[in-house]
Amino acid sequence: MGVIPLQQSEGLKNRIVFMGGKQVGFSSLLFLLENAEILNIEVVAVFENSVSPLASEKNSARILAIENDIPVYSETDQLLKLSNIDFIFSVQYGKILKPDEIAVAKNLALNLHMAPLPEYRGCNQFSYAIIDQAKYFGTTLHVLEPDTDAGDILFEKRFEITGEPFVTQLYDQTLELSIDLFKESVQLILEGKFRRITQKSLLNSRSTSFHFRKEIDSIKRIDATWPIEKQKRYFRATYFPQFSPPVLVNNSSEKLADIDWYHQLK
Repeated sequence: MGVIPLQQSEGLKNRIVFMGGKQVGFSSLLFLLENAEILNIEVVAVFENSVSPLASEKNSARILAIENDIPVYSETDQLLKLSNIDFIFSVQYGKILKPDEIAVAKNLALNLHMAPLPEYRGCNQFSYAIIDQAKYFGTTLHVLEPDTDAGDILFEKRFEITGEPFVTQLYDQTLELSIDLFKESVQLILEGKFRRITQKSLLNSRSTSFHFRKEIDSIKRIDATWPIEKQKRYFRATYFPQFSPPVLVNNSSEKLADIDWYHQLK
């Protein structure tokens, strides 16, 4: 699809609703606020997703909004009360918007998904990339749709997975790349300088998968009868200290798997 000319709301600035959380959301919102004059924008509302163990007061979009006198909302249906909104930026918000909520954005609603698309839609993408022994990973800015992570791709960054990374390492690498992608793409998005690529058009060259949040419990169960390589791979994919640890299952007994157990595997 070609470059799409965008409309600007009445007044001088594009009016932005920001929805996000965790470090990537905080850093993205901070970038918008610090560069509001250059970008010719006004962030008029913030919605925060703060239910993750990775969320804290140090990276709270809500606190950042309050410090900058920006109204903070909690429920997505409150979007419908807002007017003259040009863009919705969703960055690790974690809630699915309804069609009428997405339509509040006159120009574009977009989402930053910390994974390559269409390969890894949904949740726990870092874990599954390690389990799948994926050669590449990345991060994607795409059009927001009611169907999870299904919208047209606008911008993306990809990198080669080397060695045998733990999920924390893959997360940290993707986090840094995601913040860079957001910063590099915002001006282009505001100016309509992008081309939409449907995910369907990529299926001949890329795989596709979708994972639900609840699936993490099953991949955290490591069977002691598996080959050592598989046990270690599943441990690396699910050992994230801020979350509950994986479990080693041996016949009818279970015990928590820790980093010492991992290093003793041979």
